[in-house]
Amino acid sequence: MGIIVCMADLLPEQLERLAHEGHEVRLPKPAADSLIAFVADADALICMLTHSIGKREFDASPGLKVVANVAVGYENIDVSAAKTRGIIVTNTPDVLTEATADHAFALLLAAARRVPEADRCVRSHDFPSWGLQQPLMGIDVGGKNLGIVGMGRIGAAVARRGHHGFGMPIFYHSRTRKPELERELHAQFLPLGELLATSDFVSVHVPATSETQHLFDAAAFAQMKPTAILVNVARGAIVDEGALVHALRNHTIAGAGLDVFEHEPLIHPGLLELQERVVLSPHLGSATAETRTRMGEMAIDNVLAVLAGLPALTPVNSG
Repeated sequence: MGIIVCMADLLPEQLERLAHEGHEVRLPKPAADSLIAFVADADALICMLTHSIGKREFDASPGLKVVANVAVGYENIDVSAAKTRGIIVTNTPDVLTEATADHAFALLLAAARRVPEADRCVRSHDFPSWGLQQPLMGIDVGGKNLGIVGMGRIGAAVARRGHHGFGMPIFYHSRTRKPELERELHAQFLPLGELLATSDFVSVHVPATSETQHLFDAAAFAQMKPTAILVNVARGAIVDEGALVHALRNHTIAGAGLDVFEHEPLIHPGLLELQERVVLSPHLGSATAETRTRMGEMAIDNVLAVLAGLPALTPVNSG
């Protein structure tokens, strides 16, 4: 049977499942400087986005057959280098779609209705007096234009929440047209600039690539409505955080809900200073007990399949 190096904090019963199948499971020490010492004779590696896996690790483990990333994205893995060495790389798509879409909409609502600010007021015993022009006035969500940048699984799930739950007209920009979603949601495809100018809320769901790095820069914010709110649960590098801080401070846009950051866990200090309609969360998109459990199970399924000589369930390359 095989040796499985597990960098992810899987549940005890999940680790037991791997052992029950006859595999040796190794858990690297948290303080280890690198994976090199642990992967030399590994057959499989289970990792997360916080683990950078590339040529050095592959060259140190000549028997490695599969790397199972417990995430949808896999920019932390040198997939090309893995392919040249015949190593299969897998991810965990689909299972986190609904949880991540829920979180995107939670950020949207929290920023629009200023929930964190209101919570801080109540906890500091600064309950504002009621009046038609009282503090912490919010922004209506129902019926407002929702722009989706990247109409993949998660983008479509967010669009469904907006359309069916809040009666929001849906506009989207994506690499390809989505005729079925256009019919289902009455969604309208727009060039990116036109989408930014049209939308009251812009939700970002594109992958992190060289083409999407700083897709949202000063020029993009200048095209948005001054009343618009940006939501990003995709990848931090898609947004130029310095430009976003400037846009928020100068009221170029009204607010932002961010779950991802360019240099996690470091956050741009300007974002930390801003509070009005700015909501920040520490990469919690898929963070529900049910979803994270399913992600771990999918990674395990992929590893067990490959080590049994079967095709991977969700490969991102063919090895």
